[in-house]
Amino acid sequence: MSSPLAAASIVFLRVTGAWLLLALVAVVCAIGLLLLHRTRLGNLLHHHVPDRPKRRLFLASVSFFVTFVGVRALTWAIHNNVGPFHDVEMGGRHIHHLVWGILILLLVGYAWLLELGTKGTERSIVAGRLISLLYGAGAALTLDEFALWLNLRDVYWAREGRASVDAVILFGALLSIGVWGAPFFRGVMHEFLPARRKAREG
Repeated sequence: MSSPLAAASIVFLRVTGAWLLLALVAVVCAIGLLLLHRTRLGNLLHHHVPDRPKRRLFLASVSFFVTFVGVRALTWAIHNNVGPFHDVEMGGRHIHHLVWGILILLLVGYAWLLELGTKGTERSIVAGRLISLLYGAGAALTLDEFALWLNLRDVYWAREGRASVDAVILFGALLSIGVWGAPFFRGVMHEFLPARRKAREG
């Protein structure tokens, strides 16, 4: 491979890495919206978690957890040279994923200042769900590098950057999913497990 072609490939992979995180967030949000829009799953969520703020908290928690797991897997792959992934660099500077998280959180805050997703119309409900999913994803990207902004240096793979922060984030996400989504999960079990559905109908 010629040297200009090799250099172009490296630049492409680095730029692709930058968009990969945003693609991860987009996929998490798109799947969440598709699963909930005019589906049995969406109806179950609406029925078993009737309070809109609790539904938004539940969706943000799920998005937070899924994004956290995805970004951890991606950074592990980069750290261990697995696949074509590389750190995102612009002008020789490493752009950490907390930057994308902060930008998403700023966008969500601005959307809520405009009161998007707060009305009772169908479009507003979809917008509210999207904003909730984006909030969870942005929070995960930002808090995954909490140790960096606490220590003002890159300690992501150091002992101080992993143990306590990961445990707190993971436990907090799982706890909030359980608290806000427990009635929904019970509804899903009753709806989709055949034995329980037969017993309920019989």
